[in-house]
Amino acid sequence: MHLVYLSPVPWASFAQRPHKFVEWFHARHCGEVLWVDPYPTRLPKIGDFRWEKSTVVVGGTSPAELPHWLRVVQPRALPIEPLPGVGSLNRFLWRHLLNQVDQFLNKPDGLIGIGKPSTLALQILIRHQEVPSFYDAMDDFPAFYEGLSRQAMERHESAVASKVSKILVSSTALAERFDCHKSKVLMALNACATEMLPSEQLISSSTVKPILGYVGTIGHWFDWPLVFALANANPMALIRLIGPVYSPAPEELPPNIELLPPCNHAMALRAMQSFSVGLIPFKQTDLTASVDPIKYYEYRALGLPVVSTYFGEMTLREQQSGVFLMSRQSDLTGVVARALEYQSNKNEIQKFRNENSWGARFDACGLFC
Repeated sequence: MHLVYLSPVPWASFAQRPHKFVEWFHARHCGEVLWVDPYPTRLPKIGDFRWEKSTVVVGGTSPAELPHWLRVVQPRALPIEPLPGVGSLNRFLWRHLLNQVDQFLNKPDGLIGIGKPSTLALQILIRHQEVPSFYDAMDDFPAFYEGLSRQAMERHESAVASKVSKILVSSTALAERFDCHKSKVLMALNACATEMLPSEQLISSSTVKPILGYVGTIGHWFDWPLVFALANANPMALIRLIGPVYSPAPEELPPNIELLPPCNHAMALRAMQSFSVGLIPFKQTDLTASVDPIKYYEYRALGLPVVSTYFGEMTLREQQSGVFLMSRQSDLTGVVARALEYQSNKNEIQKFRNENSWGARFDACGLFC
């Protein structure tokens, strides 16, 4: 099989759902992949022109290290996609890329995968209407944008959803968004890279200060007021936050909140093993309403209890083992106490890993049925 995959993230970034999908596709179907890196699909902002020194290399591979079954192409594009009447400029820049796609799909068993709606994605779908296709809706993409950019993304997503053969969705909320295409919607929740995890081990009780830990981006969806309240309600605990900060704390951090710089995925998994509890303190927003956080799977696959706010897919997990939901109105001392009392056993951890690996997730979704 031959898959053209238009990714929402570059290949040379830390491994995420798109990377795991194409790896699974190759492993299950011995398929070749033409990976198309993303290009700007919104109008530029002033912040885009700030130069920031990179602090960490989080993953990816150089061209010399690409697997033999994978080719990566990077579209040339001007950041003008949302503007009406200027699409021909980028289409001119895509001539060579579109020819590459044509040649790649000029073979039996072709497949088109759309990881992010765009004008380029629509161009490829229109040029190859006879080729089976799917849209992997892993986020509420319009919610990332504003103004003209949001309107354009809404139009592109609607058009992509209408043209593809099947739609994968990563959360219940996304399935509801595409209810008008119900006959072709398939559920494929997120998962985790279980092959990178250490051997199953019990989370042992400790007499030292418990660590409530979070690994990930600290953006506008991060609920700083709740984290401050959590720290105040649990002075005996250390709250350890690891990751890049795009939304700074509104005030000076209390003594029991520790902020550490971002690290690569392997180091992040090692850091999680020092946690007593895994935190997911996200606000309820249009963006988070459709999210199924990969952090949940990583925390639970390490045997950690999860203390999370009510958002997205987490709202539906209130009765699940090892999950403790909270809001600003909750008894935050009690929530943490119950989480710290929780213990996973080896069989429970192994069962969770078996059911929530990326391979198990994509095998079960029925994309090729």
